[in-house]
Amino acid sequence: MTEELHGFTWIDTTVLVVYMIAVLLGGIYFSKKEMQGKEFFKSDGTVPWWVTCVSIFATLLSPISFLALPGNSYGGTWMLWFAQIGMIIAIPLTIRYFLPVYAKLDIDTAYHYLELRFNSRGLRVLGALMFVLFQLGRMSIVMYLPCLALANLTGISVDILIIAMGAIAIVYSYTGGLKAVLWTDFIQGVILIGGITLTLFYIIYMLDGGFSDVTSSLTEGGRFLADTEKWMDWTNLLGTSVMVTLVGGGLTTFCSYISSQDVVQRFTTTTDIKQLNKMTIGNGILSIFCASVFYLVGTALYLYYQQNPDFITDTFRNSQDQVFAYFITYELPVGVTGIILAALYAAAQSTLSTGINSVATSWVMDIQTIITPNMTFQRQTKIAQYISLAVGIFAILVAMWLARLDVKSAYELFNSFLGQALGALAGVFVLGVFTQKTTALSAFLGFLAATAAVFYLKYNVPSVSFWMYALIAIVVTLIVGIVVSKIQAMATGKEFQAPEGSTFRSATASK
Repeated sequence: MTEELHGFTWIDTTVLVVYMIAVLLGGIYFSKKEMQGKEFFKSDGTVPWWVTCVSIFATLLSPISFLALPGNSYGGTWMLWFAQIGMIIAIPLTIRYFLPVYAKLDIDTAYHYLELRFNSRGLRVLGALMFVLFQLGRMSIVMYLPCLALANLTGISVDILIIAMGAIAIVYSYTGGLKAVLWTDFIQGVILIGGITLTLFYIIYMLDGGFSDVTSSLTEGGRFLADTEKWMDWTNLLGTSVMVTLVGGGLTTFCSYISSQDVVQRFTTTTDIKQLNKMTIGNGILSIFCASVFYLVGTALYLYYQQNPDFITDTFRNSQDQVFAYFITYELPVGVTGIILAALYAAAQSTLSTGINSVATSWVMDIQTIITPNMTFQRQTKIAQYISLAVGIFAILVAMWLARLDVKSAYELFNSFLGQALGALAGVFVLGVFTQKTTALSAFLGFLAATAAVFYLKYNVPSVSFWMYALIAIVVTLIVGIVVSKIQAMATGKEFQAPEGSTFRSATASK
């Protein structure tokens, strides 16, 4: 069969190009209504909940995960699958405690909540700046890594792929605001889900024993699920185990749900709590389903190349991150290869367009309105469009620069620093929603303490699993925030009271 391997053909190239054009035209179509002010940032209320649900899924799924998740399973473990199952923790917490508050206050951005709850523009700006810095780096990496992989597989210049991806995302982010982003995310999410599911069916069809090969491999032979580490190691509660991964993964997702503007922005599209609950639950179901499909693909790939060892070179056989891309390019039928690579491109482009729009929204609503108060809706929209254009061009240039460097270690370093700091930021949201008398000063000091604690653990106590960082950050923020608020109240003789509707207790009590 090795002589039948086809690689990336002109048909696949055509499929990929047609996909890019279709996304551009779709984005332009949904941008045809001129959006101004809050309509540009929060949509016009006409986008169905199920579209927003898929958009959240497409936003949270990194294109890096598209190749890494099957690679982990191919390597012999489903441990990180349990991090995805952590949705069963993240979703109930978000629905029960945070969505009622966000809906009650009708917030404009995630960080608008911090200003309303703590009566502090400083906290709002801090949250916005943390998010903007994180997203600027993330967008460049999200463009660079999949485009580099596609360039290696297709022979198309990596610069052309990066420019095309960035230009398409800029066009509909610039012209149509959040509504265009939501609908194009939906289209790309459907392509992604359909593409990976189609791939799984095809690999299973190619196995000697079909699906029974996969099911038996998960429970027999000491590999995959049967070979996961201890479910709970009571002698080392902060080490790696299934329960630690599940809880830690759930709380990490929870942090994104409650404090990351690219996700919270979807929650601002409606104040209907039933619609918010539907989109959140739907996102959880989609995420768990797709994570399971990705891991099944990796397991099936391992079995396929065990049964057909001559179909792959040793270089790719021993590379977890490249084996799925190799299969897509050389084993899938002509044309289907183009569809699956379009799905990979979709994962990157949906994350990019969301990043552009959410950064522009946060900058204008959280920072620019403080610099330039009393702006008209037209002025806000125009500034957001300029920011969208600038952010998109910046991401393109940095991605092209990264493509010429070996940045894997820099990528990990970047995420370790800013990812941990964003975890501490989520702790401030938890402090705000669950306590009544904590102050802006206590929230700020709690944020600093949590950030310092997590950095210390990372570089001095490596035995603590990184999955525990979110829980530790939240706990430290709560402890420091509550203690500092009590000291502050005793020192000043005044006790701060959270505004009505800004905590879970007051938001639900006033129903």
